[in-house]
Amino acid sequence: MLSINDITPFQKTLIRWYDSHKRDLPWRETHDPYIIWVSEIILQQTQVVQGLDYFYRFITQFPSVSALANANIDTVLKYWQGLGYYSRAHNMHNAAKEIMAKHHGNFPTEYTAVRALKGIGDYTAAAICSFAYNQPYATVDGNVYRFLARYFGISTPIDSTNSKKEFAALAQQLLNLTHSGLHNQAMIEFGALQCVPRSPDCNNCPFKESCKAFAEDLVEILPVKEKRTKIRDRFFFYICIDDNGYTYLKKRSNDEIWKGLFEFPTIETPKRPMLENILKSEAFSEIVGKNYSIINQLPEIKHVLSHQHIYACGIHIRTNEQTDALHSCQRIRIADIHQFAVSRLTGKFLEKLGW
Repeated sequence: MLSINDITPFQKTLIRWYDSHKRDLPWRETHDPYIIWVSEIILQQTQVVQGLDYFYRFITQFPSVSALANANIDTVLKYWQGLGYYSRAHNMHNAAKEIMAKHHGNFPTEYTAVRALKGIGDYTAAAICSFAYNQPYATVDGNVYRFLARYFGISTPIDSTNSKKEFAALAQQLLNLTHSGLHNQAMIEFGALQCVPRSPDCNNCPFKESCKAFAEDLVEILPVKEKRTKIRDRFFFYICIDDNGYTYLKKRSNDEIWKGLFEFPTIETPKRPMLENILKSEAFSEIVGKNYSIINQLPEIKHVLSHQHIYACGIHIRTNEQTDALHSCQRIRIADIHQFAVSRLTGKFLEKLGW
C-alpha cells in the first residue's frame, strides 16, 4: 500500500507535466459522454493523428446517440471504413440502440451501466465515467501499463492473468480522487508522449529521480510480455467482374474479419493460388461460368492484420453470364461502388482497377 507521502508528490508532478505538454484534442474540450465514447473506441486501435479525421467525420454524421442508433448499419460501416476492427462499429451501433431502449436515449451515468453496454470494457467504462462525470475510476491502457511498470519496476508480464488486477489496484491507489478525469488524462498522455515504448527521453523526465526502471537500467526491458501473437497466413483470390459497366459485390456475413463489409466474389485457398489452377477449379466455374474473357491479372497485395497476414491477388474479367453464385451477390454500377463499405484491402484493389 502506497503512503500519502508517495502519492501526493506523484500526482502533483504528473499534473504539472500534463499542463505543459498536453495535446489540444477535441474530446478533451467536452464532458459529453457520447463524444468521449466515440473518441475512446476510435483510439483503441488507431493513433491520435490518424484518428482525428475519422472522429470528426463520424461525429458530423452521427452527432448523438439517437443519430447513431437510427442509422443503417451499412452507413455506420461506411463511415468507419479505413479504421479496421469493424466489430467496434457493430458494437457501437448495438450499444446506441441499447441506450435508446433501456436508458430512454440518455447515456448512463453509473459505471456498472456503462460497463454493461456492448463493446465497453473496464478501461473504456472508466474513461467515460472519469472524463465525463469525474468519477473515481482509474484508467489502465497500454500507455499506463508501460508507465507504471517502469516507474515501480514491475516485472509481472502485462499480458498475464495476474497483471490486470495488480496494475488496476496500483493505478487506483495513485488516482487523484478530486480530479479523477484530469489525472487519468495525464497518465495516458504521459505514457503516449514521454514514457514511450522505445528510446524514451529519460534524462528530461520529471520522474527520473524516483523511477526504478531508470535507476536500475530496465527502461528498455519493461514492461514485460510473456505471450507472442500467433500469426495466421491466408490466401484470397478476388474475382473482379465487368459486366457492361456493372460489377458484383458480396457482403461478408460471418463473425470473422470484416463482418458486414462488401468484397468481390472470393476464393480462399490453403496456399498461394496459381492462376492456372484457379481457372480450372470448380469454385471459379461456379462463380463465373464458362463464358468470360480475361482483361488482366491483379498482382498480389499483402495485407497485415493483428493476428493474420492476408495475401490477396485476383483477376479482372469481362462477362455477362449470371450464375447462381452471382445471383447471391449484389449487382451494382461500377460508378456507384464507392457508396459501399469495403475493407482497406478491397479498397486497394479498387485503386488498381481504377474504379
